[in-house]
Amino acid sequence: MLADAGQEEDFQRFLRRVDDVANLVQGLSSTDPAVREKTIAETEKRLHDQETNKEEESKTTVNRTVINTRASDTANAEAANADGFLAILEKDAKERAKRRKRNERLANALKEKGNDAFRKGDYVIAIQRYTEGLEKLKDKQELYTNRAQAYLKMHEYEKAIGDCEWALKCNEKCIKAYFLMGKAHLALKHYSESRQCYEKILQTDPQKESLFKDCMNEVNLEEKRMKDEERAMKEVQSGKRAALSIKELLQKLGRPDQNILYYTGGIRLLTGAVKDCTEQTLFRTNNGFSILKDNETVRRGFCAERKNTDEVDLSVSLLFLWQAVCAGNEENQRLLLTHPDVNAQLPKLLSSGVPEIQKETLALISLYSENENGRRLLVRHQDLTKWLQILMTFVNSTDARASSAMNILSDLTEEERFKTQCRVMLSTGVLPLFTQLLTSAKLVNQAALACCIGIMGNLCADVVIRMQMAKSKECWEACLKLMDECFDVSTPEYQECLYAVLGLMMNLLLESNVIIQYFAVDLSGRCMCLLRDKDGRIVTRAIGVLSRILPASSSAVEEVVKGGVVKKMIKFLKAGGQITSNYSIKTLSICTRSNRQAQEDLVKSDKGFSVLLKLLDSENEMIVGNAAFCLGQCLVVPGAATSLLNSNIVMTLLKHAGGDATRTSVQENAAIALGKLCVAEPRHIFQLRKLNGLAILNSSMKYVHSI
Repeated sequence: MLADAGQEEDFQRFLRRVDDVANLVQGLSSTDPAVREKTIAETEKRLHDQETNKEEESKTTVNRTVINTRASDTANAEAANADGFLAILEKDAKERAKRRKRNERLANALKEKGNDAFRKGDYVIAIQRYTEGLEKLKDKQELYTNRAQAYLKMHEYEKAIGDCEWALKCNEKCIKAYFLMGKAHLALKHYSESRQCYEKILQTDPQKESLFKDCMNEVNLEEKRMKDEERAMKEVQSGKRAALSIKELLQKLGRPDQNILYYTGGIRLLTGAVKDCTEQTLFRTNNGFSILKDNETVRRGFCAERKNTDEVDLSVSLLFLWQAVCAGNEENQRLLLTHPDVNAQLPKLLSSGVPEIQKETLALISLYSENENGRRLLVRHQDLTKWLQILMTFVNSTDARASSAMNILSDLTEEERFKTQCRVMLSTGVLPLFTQLLTSAKLVNQAALACCIGIMGNLCADVVIRMQMAKSKECWEACLKLMDECFDVSTPEYQECLYAVLGLMMNLLLESNVIIQYFAVDLSGRCMCLLRDKDGRIVTRAIGVLSRILPASSSAVEEVVKGGVVKKMIKFLKAGGQITSNYSIKTLSICTRSNRQAQEDLVKSDKGFSVLLKLLDSENEMIVGNAAFCLGQCLVVPGAATSLLNSNIVMTLLKHAGGDATRTSVQENAAIALGKLCVAEPRHIFQLRKLNGLAILNSSMKYVHSI
């Protein structure tokens, strides 16, 4: 019985091995790349396990008592055959690995040939090369996505979707596959499926949020476009007069070789007929945007470098028409901006010097700049490198053009790509014009100039722009000149210019260079004069500039200390105000850091350190840290530490030294001040002992470099 049981067990084990081998062979023959890859990995694992078992058996002596020597010769032979088959399988796997490497090289070469054809616009050849590459290597994801992209160019959307599905079988996290599949579904008007593809992009990589928003916006716009066109078509079919008039007017404008006045009048009639989204849609679907391309008289008049009166009227009429058809209609905005002639003429129209043309061009551009999608269209389709300089020139205008231009610039600064483009012409075009405007502040539109200065301040968020401006000696000189003139001109508009230029300088002072050091004394002196200004906003910014310019020059520190800066800062600190207090205590910390006169002035001005003690209880960590620093610096003044004997200063500093403030400067400055306090007046140690603070002070002494 035992012999029969052993024989049966061996036979069943053999059958299981045969089944396993059959499954492996079937897997290796699969057309699914994922299944084939998994099978190859399983085969290699089994072969490795088999070799390991053989090695262990050769190292181990087994003393086995044979129960029955009449084992089945057939079973042994079949087991040997299975082992032989696995050996063949191992050899086959190695050969497959070699073939795969060879095929991978061939597939990569074909991919590059396909990419080259794609770049040249030969999509048929590109598809052929990608297909040949897939014949060499069926599980190469890049070949599927590249071929899908070529299919999209050929408008073979179903095939593109199929290739994207295969690419995702090779790599389920392939963002390019989801992106291209979304594009293909969108072309087929499968809006829900397109959105699902784009949602997969965000799920796969949350960092692609910007791409996701752009894609979803494209789907939404396309779906809206289709609904608008369906609704417009129904109105035409129903015979509504307003809908039919658009088509009739466009047909009349299409008549060739008419007088330019004929076209100007027709364009104005057409503008009056566009009342809502339906008319805007009918204008688009009846090729209204092709008027420049198809009508040589209109095109010549619009594109003329030096326009006569009739050409000016024609151009203004066209600008009115485009405002009417593009207001609130993003699809029309896109089509207009991608028109070659319009794209090229916009900056020329802005620079034309013709007030009527400039006014309506600015109004048209405002339709784009006032919303995010419109700004993106401008940034994507327009070369904006010269726009900052062009729009800045309108500061010289005394009418509404100035405010319109500044509003557009203010909107555009929200786009990072606009800031990047502004770098190109900054030093050669923008800065010379800007400095000229600053030095001519009395002569230009001061309300627009204030906006312009604020815009330049916002652009300083870009490090490259800020560095270039901070290195400009002419820019600093112009800022100082404007500050000087404020004492002669006290109009509200000029005050706004002064307020803006102080903000600009605060941003520029985030940089540090020799030019800033050179102007430090002059600039700090101007700011000291502004501390008497009646406008609290200007006083606050003047203190802010002081807090940033003084670290650049010890000479500047000496001058402002002589000018009574300490007493003035104490006065502002007593008055309160979060921002003003922040700048004021920062200014005091700079002055007391190395100037003995400033230390003595603070002790005199702040009796019993009442102001600093109040600041040490602030919830603002920056204020607390600077207040502790100032206190520590002033304790070297004779009698300063003694004046604090009846205060709770030890408890306050101890709390901050052993606290958990986010800014480590709070603990550091508090520990240093506490150490200096006990050294200058040992009686404070008694209070420290009562509060069990010696251990805390001892652990905080690592912050004390010199007391």
